[in-house]
Amino acid sequence: MSKRNEIYLLVGLLLVAAVAYFFSRSDAPSAKGVLAADTSFHPLNVDEPQLRLDLLEKIKKLEYSGSHRNIFTFGPPPPPPKTERQIEQERYAKYGPAVPPPPAPVSVPAQLFGYASMPDSGKRVAFFLDGDDVLVVEEGSVFLNRFRLDKIGNDSADVEEISSGRHATVQMVPPVSGEAPTSSLNQ
Repeated sequence: MSKRNEIYLLVGLLLVAAVAYFFSRSDAPSAKGVLAADTSFHPLNVDEPQLRLDLLEKIKKLEYSGSHRNIFTFGPPPPPPKTERQIEQERYAKYGPAVPPPPAPVSVPAQLFGYASMPDSGKRVAFFLDGDDVLVVEEGSVFLNRFRLDKIGNDSADVEEISSGRHATVQMVPPVSGEAPTSSLNQ
């Protein structure tokens, strides 16, 4: 760019700056706010300019009975109390339907006090004591009209309750010494 063009550009920029300055000025005073000449301002007549905390505490202790939010407590208002039906619906949504308790464990009223192996067939038989009666039961047989003997171990027997299909393990208990059962054998 030539020297002459630079001078024209500088003069043009100075003219634009002068015009911008001229139009940006205003005839209004530059101080904003209340002027001393404003006569409509009247200060409040306050006898006690201090905050009465004792009265505020007295009001806070009163029970608020309005239907809207208490202005003396911080935070959102407490939710309305829930009905029994709402509580039940929330519990159902969270945990699902109530699960019934598991059935009681299988209880066999007879005591296992021994077992033997049959020499000719190799099958095992267990000896149960039901009160004064001795029951001799083969593996797979039903005894006491509701239990099936599944398997005989060295110190226990696995028993299935026929009506429910639940299993139980009966531990071997030695009979009381000096006493022998006096009733007949049942199978």
